[in-house]
Amino acid sequence: MLEIVIALYPGVTHLDFTGPHQVLSRTPNARMTVASLGGRDIEAEGLTFTNLADLAQVARCDVLLVPGGVTATEAALDEAFLAEIHRLGRQARYLTSVCTGSLILGAAGLLQGRRAACHWAWREHLAAFGAIADEGRVVRDGNLITGGGVTAGIDFAFSLLAELAGETVAQAVQLGLEYAPAPPFEAGRPELAPPEVLAAYHAKMGPLADRRRAQVAQAAARLAQMA
Repeated sequence: MLEIVIALYPGVTHLDFTGPHQVLSRTPNARMTVASLGGRDIEAEGLTFTNLADLAQVARCDVLLVPGGVTATEAALDEAFLAEIHRLGRQARYLTSVCTGSLILGAAGLLQGRRAACHWAWREHLAAFGAIADEGRVVRDGNLITGGGVTAGIDFAFSLLAELAGETVAQAVQLGLEYAPAPPFEAGRPELAPPEVLAAYHAKMGPLADRRRAQVAQAAARLAQMA
């Protein structure tokens, strides 16, 4: 039985894990476990996820998935959470993340010298953890498979499903979910968005950017002390 574990934390972006969960839950001969520290309920942008497993009680996994979120760099400072990510990630057959989840993997000491994806607005912070930032929507480096920002998690999940169960299975699931993206606007990446839209986004993210920069520096400093 293939064990797939998704590790949640307060403030996670729910599409970062519900998108991949929808796809990966169709993996043949696999068991999906969604876990949090202590099995506590997790609030995610207005939705509350309950009946979660206790992350510390998960003995092992074949796939570890860490989603991103506005609070990702706060989670990267949570020593108890990072300890479980480090423990499970070191022995996982596949180490994976979506969006800023890669920053958490980095803070857990799992990305040194490895290529990883991240949301475009926060990709630069991967370097603080010794990782090599990659602009790809889905990036693979050995057993490390990472997705870019939020919706890239769906593409990531199909890529991972093809790895786990073969392309025919992955394509059949894609067909069943009618995954045939046709976005209404060409504004999903900074190089495509109109300048005024990009400027408005940066203005809105300003306070978060300052806070995240400080949290990344703190997490990176702690990781360096542990090395």
